[in-house]
Amino acid sequence: MPLTQVFVSISDPRSARHTRHDLAELLTVAVCAVLSGVDDFVDIELWAEAKIDWLRGFMKLEHGIPSHDTIGRVFGMIAPDEFESAFRRWVGMVVPALAGDTVVAIDGKTSRRSGGKSKTDASPLHLVSAFAAGMGIVLGQTATAEKSNEITAIPELLTKLAIEGCVVTIDAMGTQTKIARKIRERGAHYVLCVKENHPNLHDSILFADIDPRGPLTPNSTHETTLKNHGRIEIRRCRAYAAIDRLYKSEDWQDLASFAVVERIRTVGDHTSTERVFYISSLPADAERIARAVRSHWEIENRLHWCLDVQFNEDQSRVRSGYAANNLAIVRHIVMNLLRLNTTRKAEHGHRC
Repeated sequence: MPLTQVFVSISDPRSARHTRHDLAELLTVAVCAVLSGVDDFVDIELWAEAKIDWLRGFMKLEHGIPSHDTIGRVFGMIAPDEFESAFRRWVGMVVPALAGDTVVAIDGKTSRRSGGKSKTDASPLHLVSAFAAGMGIVLGQTATAEKSNEITAIPELLTKLAIEGCVVTIDAMGTQTKIARKIRERGAHYVLCVKENHPNLHDSILFADIDPRGPLTPNSTHETTLKNHGRIEIRRCRAYAAIDRLYKSEDWQDLASFAVVERIRTVGDHTSTERVFYISSLPADAERIARAVRSHWEIENRLHWCLDVQFNEDQSRVRSGYAANNLAIVRHIVMNLLRLNTTRKAEHGHRC
């Protein structure tokens, strides 16, 4: 289905009497412009004016190209929840079903310059996104007032996603009993990072091996070695099924295992070791848990990094109304279009 038809479901916030430009066409023009490397509303107008003949090949544009003021005003007025719903419907059409065991990484990102000076819009936009690792596709997103609100935003996002059979990974902030329960209700498994924000649970993993009941033997172990750019990195995962040694293990829905992941990095004569703990509803399969942990970092490398470096999101000063939120959704649409493009064999390093 063409994007113009997907956007038809979004309510037009403008007065019908004074509307000259079709909303679905306006949004499609914005997507095409951002796909071509444009970063703001002024350049969207300039690009569209230069490409109007091409655009009229699949749109009417009866009254020409809207001004950048009109584009910015409309983006600031569109209800983000409707735009996000349209985005998810479109993703559901281009990616009808996720393959079993797909890792869905959930994490938040702040658009640093999107906050204003007034009290009403002082907080920059913080967007929590669900990212299908491997495919490199954004499945959905929801905005929060600030990073601390991820705890309430993540369950809302999970409710809207079709993730049955997937493995959901979240960093330490999202390691909450309610979130684990929601993931299981949606038919997915979880791999959740445990840090000092859960001190008792963290310590019960840290000291599980010196428990009075005796030392623990891993149910499985998985190790990989990576040599690259003069660096040697050993990643070792040990998975345990002895959840009875964890603090209040019964509070975590369908908890089945915990894992210790070590990263031993050697650069020249210097060696450093990092150890991170995880709990999971997966069985104590070290290889499977290690893959989920490794895949989680794709949301940093293939989404957040790309938005900052290739889409200049952190430099964007768009902040009126809902404009920053809605423009962020456009960037996600463009990123999905690039990743779904099968006409090029190489990973897309830049926009068309």
